[in-house]
Amino acid sequence: MALSAYLHAVGTATPPHDIHAAFASWAATRLAPRDRPLVARMAARAGIAHRWSVLADPVGPDGFYAGPMPGTGTRMQVYAEHAPTLALAAIAALHRRADCAGITHLVVASCTGFVAPGIDQLLAAALGLSPEVERTLIGFMGCYAAVAALRTARHIVRSEHAARVLVVTVELSTLHLQDIAEVAPLLAMLQFGDGAAAALVTGEPGGIMLGQPFATTLADSADLIRWTITDQGFAMHLDGAVPGRIGQALADPALVARITQGAVPADLFWAVHAGGRSILDAVEQALGLSPDALAASRRVLAERGTMSSTTLMAVLEAMLADPPAQDRGVALAFGPGLAAEGLALERVG
Repeated sequence: MALSAYLHAVGTATPPHDIHAAFASWAATRLAPRDRPLVARMAARAGIAHRWSVLADPVGPDGFYAGPMPGTGTRMQVYAEHAPTLALAAIAALHRRADCAGITHLVVASCTGFVAPGIDQLLAAALGLSPEVERTLIGFMGCYAAVAALRTARHIVRSEHAARVLVVTVELSTLHLQDIAEVAPLLAMLQFGDGAAAALVTGEPGGIMLGQPFATTLADSADLIRWTITDQGFAMHLDGAVPGRIGQALADPALVARITQGAVPADLFWAVHAGGRSILDAVEQALGLSPDALAASRRVLAERGTMSSTTLMAVLEAMLADPPAQDRGVALAFGPGLAAEGLALERVG
């Protein structure tokens, strides 16, 4: 009989600095006067009330982005200082919800920074984990890296049923602000915030069973979502055509049947990466979901913005705290490629 893997609990953490309003005001100063009303309207419609950063007043007169844009090396120094601390705060939140003793494997996803020794090693040392704990570091996959991390944990548990896997995501997206005077990239940057999550995956039944993974890359879409490493951080490109392409893809019955394993989408619960209001709208409309079907995703977006790989983990945290009515569901995220990845889910108990 095939062995199963279970997501027992998720803990999350966000930094203390709410920077959304300040960033929106800063963005307006980068634009020609004729473009400012458009950006203000789009920001108001984004469904985001708060975004959090490890940087205090980053666009203020004495902030991180005052004067010339900091170089990538400077940004990575901030990442090396703050990413482990934020991840440890998420792990502490997880400890309050689950017994995390006896960790055998550590899987870390982080796409917004690089440091060596890796953040997996830094966390293992800070937690006092055994040197024999097996570590896996997932990088630069973007928002669907959470799926890759959970899928990796699932594979580990199904092959070593006694394994106890600590899954961590940590993203410091606000370290990559770009001084650009164009509407589209500014609107994309105004969606991203910082956050971390930690989860426990084991073979002991409980929480949510992690079912069959799926992955697909949408044809002719490689340029729609991109990260480019520059001398001034990681430049994010998020094309305005992304929601439409996602909606078009989810109109394909064969793909939907693969994602839902033949179930009717409206009969499932949906943990969808909150990549923006328009993306959630596209998923909801394409799958024929009810207006409240993506409530957890919309709430995470409103309270924290998009936190790259941490976003989906925060949605799962919300669903574990307030279980949906349906027993079966789907985790779904999108990222560079344009790729869509996910997992079948099933509530236990």
